[in-house]
Amino acid sequence: MTGLARLSGKSFLVIGRAGMDLYADPPGARVEEATAFTTALGGSSANIAAGLCRLGCKASLVTRVSDDAIGRYCLNQLDAYGIDRTHVHLEGGEARNSLAVVETRLEDTQSVIYRNGAADFEMTLADVEAVDYSAYSALVTTGTVLAAEPSRSACFRAVDLARAAGLPLIFDVDYRPYSWASASEAEEVYSRAAALCDIIIGNDVEFGFMAGGIEKGLDKARSLISEGAQIVVYKMGEKGAITITAEGEMQTGIYDTKALKPTGAGDSFMAGFLATLAAGSDARTAVQTGSAAAAIVVSRVGCAPAMPTPEELARFMAAATP
Repeated sequence: MTGLARLSGKSFLVIGRAGMDLYADPPGARVEEATAFTTALGGSSANIAAGLCRLGCKASLVTRVSDDAIGRYCLNQLDAYGIDRTHVHLEGGEARNSLAVVETRLEDTQSVIYRNGAADFEMTLADVEAVDYSAYSALVTTGTVLAAEPSRSACFRAVDLARAAGLPLIFDVDYRPYSWASASEAEEVYSRAAALCDIIIGNDVEFGFMAGGIEKGLDKARSLISEGAQIVVYKMGEKGAITITAEGEMQTGIYDTKALKPTGAGDSFMAGFLATLAAGSDARTAVQTGSAAAAIVVSRVGCAPAMPTPEELARFMAAATP
């Protein structure tokens, strides 16, 4: 495993999808009753990259997008957020970009994801081997990258190349059952990926999934530290998070907020957490900042456009207590 001092360079290489989100409008409307939809950049990896850029870091995305109007929309959005897309490639043929139709509401929220023939799953070994890993401070990947080939093999190859270049490896478990051929395959692949990484972030359900039962999830998170990980964050929703390091464990709470929706919390947490670590803060401060970022994003429409600036985060944290 790699030490985390290199994070101070604040330049993140993020692997995974960029997509289009369609939000039922006005806020509170159900999809089947909406009279209009608003668009936003989507995809967990693109959202994380947008959040990092909003917080003063640099982020470069590695993925594929469809060679059509939706793919071009994603490219334009990446440019708008300042995300480097040197390693974002076009995929032609019948490949289609990820599309999410979602609601800005708390009760019985619906999220309909279109992932058939997903362009991002076509990421190749050549795509990741073309990257100069020495130019970055860390590699970030999300679990959805691993759900299909050739993206899975490409991601593991990127992990090997990043490790050889001395980059810290960061894994957002991000389990989406609809992307996988079977639960057993996902369990095996996620466990393999987590064992390779320096920072692993997931919720209690995701760690429980990797362990073969939710009651075993916390033990699974602890075992990753004994295997060499530097930081493991075990998120528990409204109960906060348990952060595990070689020095011990600490529990932190969440921030009160007037939420509009449940979506976007994980991506914003990751961005706030990593940006804070990169600024030299300790793990507790990073988790608290990530939690504050999540609280802000769930109180706004969208995910990428809802990501806070450093000034917004500072004001929010000064006025609230986790």
